Amino acid sequence: MNRRVPLVLFLSLGAVTAVGLGRAVTAAPVNYKLPEETAAFKPGPNLEVVQNNCTACHSADYVNIQPRGPKFKKDFWQAEVTKMIKVYGATIDDADVPKIVEYLAATY
Repeated sequence: MNRRVPLVLFLSLGAVTAVGLGRAVTAAPVNYKLPEETAAFKPGPNLEVVQNNCTACHSADYVNIQPRGPKFKKDFWQAEVTKMIKVYGATIDDADVPKIVEYLAATY
């Protein structure tokens, strides 16, 4: 007879404990140092809005590697910002969206 025992996870103060199969396993928190920032957003309109919203999830490097050219303007950046909100869960106020799009279209 194949009997399954549920695995239950408890989260507390940075440690994860897994209880199941009659034993407990505890993982200690991991400390690491992030590398220094190597890129910065270019100066432009609404730079502060972009820094306040976008750097919570990624660095300026992510923006720097996006495609360039005339067809990658306002519509492209609007779609990118919408994707960040709807797909990746970015918490950007509706009032900030056009400011971010304006910055990206004017600067990149």
